[in-house]
Amino acid sequence: MTRRRWALAAAAVVVAGVCGVVMLSSGKHQTAAARAPAANTEKVEQGKLSALVSGAGTLTYRARQDGSPYAAVNQAGGVYTQLPEAGDKVGCGGVLYRVDNRPVLLLCGTVPTYRALRVGGRGPDIRQLNRNLHRLGYDTDAHVRIDPGESAFTSKTEQALRVLQRKKGVGVTGELATDDAVFLPEAVRIAKVTGQLGAPARPGAPVLTATSDKLHVRVDLDASQQGEVKKGDRVQITLPGNTPVTGRVASFGRIAQAEQGSQAADATIPTFINLDDPAKAAGLDQAPVQVDITTKGVDNALSVPVTALVGKSGGGFAVEVVRAGGRRELVAVKLGLFDTGGGRVQVDGDLRAGDSVVVPSI
Repeated sequence: MTRRRWALAAAAVVVAGVCGVVMLSSGKHQTAAARAPAANTEKVEQGKLSALVSGAGTLTYRARQDGSPYAAVNQAGGVYTQLPEAGDKVGCGGVLYRVDNRPVLLLCGTVPTYRALRVGGRGPDIRQLNRNLHRLGYDTDAHVRIDPGESAFTSKTEQALRVLQRKKGVGVTGELATDDAVFLPEAVRIAKVTGQLGAPARPGAPVLTATSDKLHVRVDLDASQQGEVKKGDRVQITLPGNTPVTGRVASFGRIAQAEQGSQAADATIPTFINLDDPAKAAGLDQAPVQVDITTKGVDNALSVPVTALVGKSGGGFAVEVVRAGGRRELVAVKLGLFDTGGGRVQVDGDLRAGDSVVVPSI
C-alpha cells in the first residue's frame, strides 16, 4: 500500500493555529482592541475532547502479525482430488482438501504436525489436539470428557478422535497420522492455492496459503507516532460509501518498514485494528478506508478553536475575549489536550463556557 501521511502532531497544530498572529503585550493590546472594529468570534465550549491520529488504511483479512498469510504444508502422498478456492472459508475440524479422495482436516493450533499422535504420547501438540476435540464437541459422552489443557494422549483422547474420524470420513484408527490433518492457528479464509487438482501431492510441499476468516484494518503508522497509539485504543473507521463502523487497535508489527529509497526516519509500523462488528463490512476486501484513532480523551473541559490562540510576547498563549459592550481583553491561558479532529484545544484561564473569543477572518 502506498504510504500515506498522518494527521499533524499537536505541536504542529499549535504552530498552524498561531501562524501569522502579532505578538503583543496584554496591557497595550487591551487599549488598542477596545477601539477595534467588530471581529469574527467563536464560543468557548465545555464538554468532551478527543485527540486523534488519523489517516488512510486498508480493510482486508487478518493473517500473521507481520501481515503475511499462514502456509499450509501438505504431508499426504498421492494425488490432489479436491482443493478449495480462493475466498473459501474453512473452520476448525473442517475438510481443508483431499488427497486420493481422503480428507485432510484443518485443526487449530500453533504447533505444526511433525509426528503421529497416539495413546501414551505427551506434549504441546497433543494438548492442542485435546483442545480441538473438546471445543468441537467430540467428547460429549460423560465418560469421555476431555480436559482441554491436558497434554497427554489418553484413552479419552482416543475415543473422541475415533468419533471425529468417523464423522469426517477419515480412517477410524484412534491415532492422528502426520497426513491426517494440517494445524493452523485459527479458522481460515483461503488466500491462494498452489497445489494443482490432479497433480501429485508431495509431502513437505506447500498446498495453499490462508488468512483468518475475520476482517480487520491495516494502517501504516509513522514510527514517531507509535508512542501515541496503544493497544485497545478506540477507532472510528469510514468504509467505502461513507459508512461508519467502530473498532479497536489490536496489535502492531514488530519491524518498522520503509519504502525502497526512502530515509530510515520515514519508516512506518504496521498497525492492525479489529472491527467491533465485522459483519458490517462483509463483502469488502482490499478496500480503502479512513481511520481515526482516539488516543486520549477529556470528558469535561473548556475549549476554544485552535485558531483563537494568540502568542504572547515573552512566551505562552492567550485568547482575545470580547466582553460586554464590545470591549476586548487578552486573557492568558494554559493549553491542555488538542482535539485534532475538531480543531479545538483545552484551555485553563479566566474564561467561562459561552464567552466569545476572536478568530481570524476567513
